[in-house]
Amino acid sequence: MSIEKNIIAIGGGGFGRTIKDLRIEEYILKISKKEKPNICFIPTATGDNDAYKVNFYDVFTKFNCNPTHIDFFKRTIDLTTHISKQDIIFVGGGNTKSMLAVWRDWGLDILLEEAYERGVVMSGVSAGAICWFEKGITDSWANDLAVLDCLGFVDGVCCPHYDEEPARIPFVKSALENNLIDHCFSIEGNCALHLRDNTPYKAINFGKNKNVFKTSLENGKVFEDPFKRTDL
Repeated sequence: MSIEKNIIAIGGGGFGRTIKDLRIEEYILKISKKEKPNICFIPTATGDNDAYKVNFYDVFTKFNCNPTHIDFFKRTIDLTTHISKQDIIFVGGGNTKSMLAVWRDWGLDILLEEAYERGVVMSGVSAGAICWFEKGITDSWANDLAVLDCLGFVDGVCCPHYDEEPARIPFVKSALENNLIDHCFSIEGNCALHLRDNTPYKAINFGKNKNVFKTSLENGKVFEDPFKRTDL
């Protein structure tokens, strides 16, 4: 029996903003197909922000699951043992470049890849969306957006907040025109891209008609090809 691999890459929204609308969180839990899944929150990109962790527990203690988290800016637990027990990983937003540097120093990048290969659901928002791809569009630098090398669990380039931040659409267009990238999975806020077995599968809309596009350049013109969409 083959192992199904899943990534839920959220363009913006979720419990980091509101704990009233929990549709995407419920969707992620269902993808694990476990009666009471173990879900681990990794808020490294915000420096282990305490309020973010409070929101996480406030939300996921409402569901039939076992929520935990990993700190890197306080004393850090045994990562190998903890990751081995998880059914779902959820990575928070924030500074992607700093997050990846910390993970690589601790070897978490390797542990997460091993977990993904054995079927642990990988999910997250913003930094936690782009980290799984070859490259991501990030605002880790204060002055401008940039294309950042990420973990490379799946092929492609990902841009979150596509419709939420004014600089995103023109930056993707410029990156395509200057051959920095040859395509981009552009994810709107309150929407997620569900990848199954390393391949983009469908958009998951938990907002108002939000979508994911494969953005590319053809004959000098930007094309936004929308994915098949499921509305929650």
